[in-house]
Amino acid sequence: MSAIAAASQRTLGRLLPPWWLFLVVGISWMIVALIVLRFDYTSVNAIAILFGIVAIAAGLLELGMTVIASGWWKLLYGVLAVAFIATGIVSFIHPGDTFLALAAVISFFLVFAGTFDIINAISARREIDVWWVQLIGGIIEVARGFWAAGYYGRSAVLLVAWVSAFAIIRGVTNIVMAFRVRELQHAAPG
Repeated sequence: MSAIAAASQRTLGRLLPPWWLFLVVGISWMIVALIVLRFDYTSVNAIAILFGIVAIAAGLLELGMTVIASGWWKLLYGVLAVAFIATGIVSFIHPGDTFLALAAVISFFLVFAGTFDIINAISARREIDVWWVQLIGGIIEVARGFWAAGYYGRSAVLLVAWVSAFAIIRGVTNIVMAFRVRELQHAAPG
């Protein structure tokens, strides 16, 4: 049984991207967190640009889905691709307005994202050793979402705090993942 597990880990190690790529991405997330934590106009721009990049990436993914979809789904994916890409471009042109719009909806997003994280953490508790970190994060997201609902000042501060916390968590996760992938990729065959 352990020989099969070792062989599957070596195969997984060969399929994963280079370990240093996870490290570079993790360090990049930490730099984004430092920029956002300044909480000035640079934070507003950084959050708007980050949102724009994510929106354009989502648009490109939807555009890719139009290639494999058929029928009315192709039209739906095409419309979503145009909407995401246009939203990303607008966020680059008007970062201040993008920040205001994001702050207006952040509390609702946190409630939904936190609920999803709680469900995901509980369902993955047997596969992931540190599942409880995602559970705690989800509970905090739901609590923050309810706290900020209805008050713009709290929503703006919460948006900055949430984006920076997300960037820090993502950075730490990618750095830890880099060393776990390195371990898999450099495991001695045996």
